[in-house]
Amino acid sequence: MRQLVLMVNGLEEQVGRLRAEARAREEALAGELAAERARADGLAGRAEELSRRLGKDSSNSSRPPSSDGPYRKPRDRSLRKPSGRRPGKQPGAPSWTLRQHPDPGQTVECAPPACRGCGADLAGVPVLAEQKRQVFEAQPAPPPRVTQYLVQSRQCPCCGEVSEGTAPAGVTGRVQYGPLVHASTALLTCAHYVPVTRAADLVRALTGVKVSAGFAARARGRAAALLAPFMDRVRELLACVPVLSADETPARAAGKLRYLHVACTEFLTAMHVADRSAAGIDAGGILPGYHGVLVRDGYSGYLHLSGSVHAWCGAHSLRDLKGLHDADPAGQSWAAAMAEVLLAANAAAHQARAARETQLSGDGQAGIRARYRDAVARGIEANWASSTKLHRDGLTLAKRFGSYEDMILRFITDLAIPFTSNQAERDIRPVKIAQHAAGGTWRTLLGLADFAVVRSYLSTAAKWGIEPLDALTRLFTGGPWLPPAAEPG
Repeated sequence: MRQLVLMVNGLEEQVGRLRAEARAREEALAGELAAERARADGLAGRAEELSRRLGKDSSNSSRPPSSDGPYRKPRDRSLRKPSGRRPGKQPGAPSWTLRQHPDPGQTVECAPPACRGCGADLAGVPVLAEQKRQVFEAQPAPPPRVTQYLVQSRQCPCCGEVSEGTAPAGVTGRVQYGPLVHASTALLTCAHYVPVTRAADLVRALTGVKVSAGFAARARGRAAALLAPFMDRVRELLACVPVLSADETPARAAGKLRYLHVACTEFLTAMHVADRSAAGIDAGGILPGYHGVLVRDGYSGYLHLSGSVHAWCGAHSLRDLKGLHDADPAGQSWAAAMAEVLLAANAAAHQARAARETQLSGDGQAGIRARYRDAVARGIEANWASSTKLHRDGLTLAKRFGSYEDMILRFITDLAIPFTSNQAERDIRPVKIAQHAAGGTWRTLLGLADFAVVRSYLSTAAKWGIEPLDALTRLFTGGPWLPPAAEPG
């Protein structure tokens, strides 16, 4: 009997031990499963975040259009609703239709040799009617015109003094290219972004003048060196305008990342190369002492410019809102509501300008601000409780709109302030085009700096209606054209 009791006790202890081991294994498996689930959730969140980053382009972020990959299907980058206008040329837009020339260089008569009916000779028969048809044809490049200047020395027969003649200004070497050759070469490299070797080939094909790739590369530097008075004049004028736009874009030169900065208006452009720091922004010599309204993006590097009144670019804000809303349309509906507020405010500002008003009415501003603040509150509420990367970004964006309401809505309080800094983006875009044409990088930092100066000149001249070749020819002939004022009188 005692043996049975001992056996039962032993079995009970063994069962208890097995049950404890089973519970331990179950708890371990549950912990492992929970860890795997957490890991899977983390990977899913990371995959979602990476997918969101890969989906960013110029339509839903602050990236420039030039950064969009060539193999990605282009999406509609417009943040505005359709205007209802037909695509193509709009009524009243300038026309470039080819028209007949009143004084053609050559006229060829196409008379009928004989009668279609009886075959009689029609030579000498009076012309009954005629129809003019003109063909505009390019001419082969002529041989270059070579002008020889004989700088003569002559001795006075009275006193014996020897006097030497003076060559025209600019004629300094035994052999050299003329201003139009320099201008044509600089036009190709700086206005049409053609690499120097191909620019030299084009100059040879179009003008008949044989230039080297080295000459094409140096033409940009020669132009930049002559433009010091122009840059001084533009800086002087920009410092006095009531509203200007500023922007910056990365550019790779000499193996390093640099930044091209621009300060501009509808009629003036000034660019310079520096880093992205406050000192780099100030290096342009315009913004440190500027006291007008500065329209710019949300980059914090401009915050040290305390003398300016800051206005944020609405296009950048709309892209940020679109990027967030595209990632989670249901959860980030506040972003769509905020975008509608900004677009409606911009439309109201356009209507007020058309009515020659200087600002929106008090009731109009109050209504816009009420809708604006409601969207901010919805954004904070939608993202406050979650800790995912998307919700953190949403909360940051909503708080930013709340903190910088006055800067973002500055354009409704003063209708002279544009809704966007698109003027600066358009003026700065050529550096990205030229960089892509050159293989993705500038060979030297000096080349990038010279390009910025020449582009400032060409951009400003174009805003005043001056053709690029005319502006460059004048530059190499007698000095740069200078804008007479901040805007046409």
